[in-house]
Amino acid sequence: MGPNKLTWVTVLALGIYLSAMVFARSTGQTVRHHKVAEQDSSVPPDLTQAESAIDKHDYASAEPLLKKVIAADPENFQAWFDLGFVYNGLGNIQESIAAYRNSVAAKPDVFESNLHLGLMLAKTGQPDAAQFLRAATTLKPTANVDEGHARAWLSLAHVVENTKPEEAIEAYKQAATLEPKDPEPPLAAGLLLEKENHFADAEQEYKQALAIDPGSSDAMTGIANIYMHGQRFAEADPILRKLITMHPEDVPARIQLARILVIIGKNDDAIAELQAALKVDSGNSNVQRDLADLYASTKKYDLAETQYRSLLGANPSDAELHHGLGAVFLRERKFPEAQQELLTAVKLKPDFGAAYGDLAAAAVENKNYELAIKAADARAKFLPEIPVSYFLRASAYDHLRNYKMAAQNYHQFLEVANGEYPDQEWQARHRLIAIEPKK
Repeated sequence: MGPNKLTWVTVLALGIYLSAMVFARSTGQTVRHHKVAEQDSSVPPDLTQAESAIDKHDYASAEPLLKKVIAADPENFQAWFDLGFVYNGLGNIQESIAAYRNSVAAKPDVFESNLHLGLMLAKTGQPDAAQFLRAATTLKPTANVDEGHARAWLSLAHVVENTKPEEAIEAYKQAATLEPKDPEPPLAAGLLLEKENHFADAEQEYKQALAIDPGSSDAMTGIANIYMHGQRFAEADPILRKLITMHPEDVPARIQLARILVIIGKNDDAIAELQAALKVDSGNSNVQRDLADLYASTKKYDLAETQYRSLLGANPSDAELHHGLGAVFLRERKFPEAQQELLTAVKLKPDFGAAYGDLAAAAVENKNYELAIKAADARAKFLPEIPVSYFLRASAYDHLRNYKMAAQNYHQFLEVANGEYPDQEWQARHRLIAIEPKK
């Protein structure tokens, strides 16, 4: 529903990284994004010239100037920082990390050096990224203090959310406090809380994001997911409808809404939503499957058959689809076709209990009584016995004139039928009169 969540996390991470890399440039107090200290008369001319070249994106000219400064003063943290930025601009990631490490080593209490080092380490998946991002959260940025700290907290949260989710959630909350008009922190916190099954807290975070940005499809998606998980379908319905109105092309939202409509008994509306989704994405297999299942459950068997056949054309080894088509054939009384599809289903998935049950029914109709018994027995290995299974097995044994086994299964059927199958119960009692020895 809405932007895919895994994709959204990746985009968020990339956004954090890029925004932090240009953070200082975006402030109103300096035009150089690599600048981490005010210039004074002691700054080497080569450093000033190198930074001028960086401002023009002339990294090739800046590199030798910075190396010259460092050769003369290996502890010049600003030159190391600028060199890290230059290497990153040139695509030399490992050299960039090494330069940032030297900048931090020369002067550990600089916000920008720790932030950029942490981001570069995070970009390359190195485990000590969090160490420097944590340090950045405790240091003062050169400009725009709250914004800088917020970005440090966001970056830290993203780095640790898979290993230390509680720390990540707290970091997202810190970022939200610093940037109360930014929906990103509560969105990210909501996503992580939902992943950790803290649904009530996730809902509050999503609602906070939605209060900041009432048009946020991500926030609406998150809230709808929470409502769906809690079976709060009446509350999810308007959220999904609003989302679809804003984004008619949102196929996952239409799928979710269709599933809600099925639950509340509005099958025709659900079909309309799925058909609309197919107009947007005609090849979406999730929509096609839902639509095929819905056609089948609403007895639109001709449409279901067409849909299942289409799906099987692209997925010939899908046991679930063969079962679906076989079940439709069974309802259409196309028993030979049903039996073939169901045999294919259990061949592809030997533990497919439900398919064995339908196969038993089809085999009885095809007078293949041996197969019916085998299928009913196979079903019992994977699913609890049900009255229909006993009756099918009894009927098959009866036709095979194995009256002892037939009687046994008729009795088991009658013990559990509880009046729910009046026609079959009448038949079972009368067959027992005929086949059991008179006492």
